[in-house]
Amino acid sequence: MKIAVEGCAHGELETIYEVLSLLEENENIKIDLLVCCGDFQATRNEEDLRCMAIPPKYREMCTFYKYYSGEKKAPVLTVFIGGNHEASNHLQELPYGGWVAPNIYYLGYAGVINVKGIRIGGISGIYKGRDYMKGHYEKPPYNDNSMRSVYHIRNLEIFRLKQLSRPLNIFLSHDWPTGITKYGDCDQLVKFKPHFKADIAAGELGSPPCETLLHHLQPDYWFSAHLHCKFAALVPHQTGKCTKFLALDKCLPSRRFLQVVDVADNGGELKLEYDLEWLTILHHTNHLLSVKNNTQYMPGTIGTDRCNFTPTKDEESFILNRMNNNLEIPLNFVATAKVYDPNCIQNSSSLQPKINPQTEQFCSRLGISDPLNLILTNSSKSFTEYESFDRSENMNSFINDSDVVLENSDYEFDTSTPKKEGIYSKVKLNLPSPKADIPEMKEDDGNLKRTSIEGENLNETVDTNVNNLENKKFKRRNASLYDTSNME
Repeated sequence: MKIAVEGCAHGELETIYEVLSLLEENENIKIDLLVCCGDFQATRNEEDLRCMAIPPKYREMCTFYKYYSGEKKAPVLTVFIGGNHEASNHLQELPYGGWVAPNIYYLGYAGVINVKGIRIGGISGIYKGRDYMKGHYEKPPYNDNSMRSVYHIRNLEIFRLKQLSRPLNIFLSHDWPTGITKYGDCDQLVKFKPHFKADIAAGELGSPPCETLLHHLQPDYWFSAHLHCKFAALVPHQTGKCTKFLALDKCLPSRRFLQVVDVADNGGELKLEYDLEWLTILHHTNHLLSVKNNTQYMPGTIGTDRCNFTPTKDEESFILNRMNNNLEIPLNFVATAKVYDPNCIQNSSSLQPKINPQTEQFCSRLGISDPLNLILTNSSKSFTEYESFDRSENMNSFINDSDVVLENSDYEFDTSTPKKEGIYSKVKLNLPSPKADIPEMKEDDGNLKRTSIEGENLNETVDTNVNNLENKKFKRRNASLYDTSNME
């Protein structure tokens, strides 16, 4: 199977398909599948544009809306992951993946699918330490913080991917795995991108969770984007396997943004299928889903709770039965938003989150929860209980030798780094009602202080010595200190 790999699409879908058509004609080949490594920008209308974390001067509708409306149809089956410049309100409708337009499929926060026996996995977004251990709490309309945190990867998705036990042929991520530069021509990379040198030396270029996944999953190919340059590497593993890594540029003239690889397939019809092992993992880790803006820990080896969710044969049989022995991904795309009309001025409206029928159907079949629906319904539980079981090639042919044409990036990246994280002792307090005749308690008296984490507008956390605290009284002016209605 000939698979075309695209780096950052940045909304230029029409151009990408035109390049593929030209490539097929010039090389006398047929491209079977296109995979995109993020910044896809599936913008349906101007509301979607307002949900993208990019400077206003770069907010362009581009061409995706034509495929969403049906004006055009993708000529090549397309699979993509999310990056850090996305219409997050659109993609948040499909946390477990789904069709964003006919013949264009999104993998979700993380996902694994099969195409003619080729197993493709991926994770959307980029890594930021301050949000990594939080739940999926964001919803539209976003503020300046949540517009960015919504595309930061979470430990839940990494934990789920680490439960996979069977070989992957292809894995997609937007940012690079940390440490990947030591397996390729790092000197040449630094010549192209001199500002990478300091981050590489400090071991800070890339995503630590993706580095963990790279050595755990050991896929045949790993494709990335994000840093707007082409870089190839060959990663050996202790098992004797090697992973061919390739990062590609963004879709612009004279940039190295596209590459075609040949991957052996099992033949048969070209269609997308769910991956049974992945579905089983989703089902049995549903109780770990959180929609709260606080720290969420994944199961560890200490304790009595189950920590290994690599499926058993019985568990997979149970899920296959739930799916009616049919793993084919249904062609059930449905439009959930108005389509951009270039000939009509669209009135601004209040942006509200939408539940996508594709996600409703998928969650119902598999027996799992839609995180966005949990937020909207203010559910007191972060999961729904369902039946469950107890646990009883040659590198030269890979690298394009053409010259690299350098241009300055015309996008602003989120370059903020997480601050040093401290250890916070979180204590929920039920404090007494204030009385005006009681002297005011100072905030710096050593017994009570308010803290915030990473500059986020978090609910207040009390870090305190609780001795004799219940005997304290407060004036009305300090009412905000003991309002526990929003404490997590």
